[in-house]
Parts: sequence; structure tokens; C-alpha cells
Amino acid sequence: MLEKLCSVTDIADGEARRFELGTLRIAVVHIGDDFYAIGDRCSHADISLAEGEVNASARTLECWKHGSCFSLETGAPNTFPATKAVPTYELRVDDGDLYVEVH
Repeated sequence: MLEKLCSVTDIADGEARRFELGTLRIAVVHIGDDFYAIGDRCSHADISLAEGEVNASARTLECWKHGSCFSLETGAPNTFPATKAVPTYELRVDDGDLYVEVH
């Protein structure tokens, strides 16, 4: 099922934004022409990843609390203390709006 999140212009390049779809929390990251969606809960602790730092060249999002970096492409942590991946979600752009595929 596709859920509309926002306009592509609502998320600045190099930034992350948190969205809540019921109990599902998603962090959406904008890097250049690309958008990524991953689970917004750090797998090490219940911390919002959208509040962390985006590394555009590495395509990662860092948890601000303990420093774990998560791949925006796979959700896998690249650094400790996190050892479990967070989910990733497919995004679509349609007529300037961002949609996420949720099951």
C-alpha cells in the first residue's frame, strides 16, 4: 500500500525527516536527486534516527545518542554499538510528492 508522506521540496538536501504512519516510524533522507526511507528507531535503543547526522558520501544516517551509523540503502549498521539492521522502505516520487510502500 502506498502512503503519501510529503512534497519532495519539504525535505532539504542533506537532511532527514521523521514520519509516523500509525505505529510505524520512518526516517526519510534526501541526498541530491535521491530519497531513502529507513526505520526511524535505532536497533540499539529506541532513539529517533531522523534526529541524527546524514553522511551524504557514505549514504548513512548516524544515531545521535550512541553513534551507530546505518546504511540508507540496506538498513545495516556500519558501526557499533548497534548490531541489527533497521528496515528499509521503497519510496516513489509522483508529481512532486513522496510516497512510501508499506505492507
